Amino acid sequence: MGGKLEALLLFVKYGMHKEHAPTQDISWIQGPGKPVATDRKKRPNVILIVADDLGYNDITLNGGGVAHGAVPTPNINRLAQEGVNFQTSYSGNPTCAPSRAAMMTGRYPTRFGFEFTPTPKLFMKMLGEYKPAGDIRFPIYHPDRESDVIAYEDMGLPASEMSLAKVMKGEGYHTLHIGKWHLGDSPQFRSYSHGFDEALSFMHRASMYLPENDPNVVNAKQDYDMIDRFQWAAHSWGIRFNDGKVFKPKNYVTDYLADEAVKAIAANKNQPFFMYLAYTAPHTPP
Repeated sequence: MGGKLEALLLFVKYGMHKEHAPTQDISWIQGPGKPVATDRKKRPNVILIVADDLGYNDITLNGGGVAHGAVPTPNINRLAQEGVNFQTSYSGNPTCAPSRAAMMTGRYPTRFGFEFTPTPKLFMKMLGEYKPAGDIRFPIYHPDRESDVIAYEDMGLPASEMSLAKVMKGEGYHTLHIGKWHLGDSPQFRSYSHGFDEALSFMHRASMYLPENDPNVVNAKQDYDMIDRFQWAAHSWGIRFNDGKVFKPKNYVTDYLADEAVKAIAANKNQPFFMYLAYTAPHTPP
């Protein structure tokens, strides 16, 4: 599979990669100049912050953290220590996109046909035919079923589902999405079609943190990880505002999302708002 795998990766790198427009400034809708006359106790601002692939024991408060505390998490610890720490909760699904669908709907994703993470056909093929040396059992790929698989962009959260954003919008909140979505990339599945008034979102599932050749980046490639290798080959470095054209983020993507979140909060300081701030960190590619 070595030669075939490398050929597929080259096709991803040179056949699927697209150069996006230069970075642009985001103009968040400015809320009212004065506080809205409302009962703040009934409608407090709500910010849902999601980290991607952060394990329970990666937080220093819960068991030492990554590499015996080499990566401290003081701010996350503080949220738990000064707020509410749910220690007996669990994810609605063990994989990426379905767990996000569960958060957005409050339902088990199996109930509405979203129990698997959306994946491009080419990536399915790579994983299905990858046979690492020394493994006893290998995945089985069924090429005869390829025609039954819908386009990756259309593997989305059904529009019939009532999303958290729709609920909050119905209660008078201005709704904002910043970061990862991974619940469908065709326009009818994007976050602004699921109740978000404004959306600054990545294409597809994620993004690089910086371009591979950026002078400020230290790349950490994991050649043993097929997901990591596919993402490096695809090299997605693009984000869109609402339904506009895809453009390049301004800086290191974690900082970029945080900076835009601060701007969006300032724009909506005088009205009730709900923000879904979905980071890609610490998911690969690092």
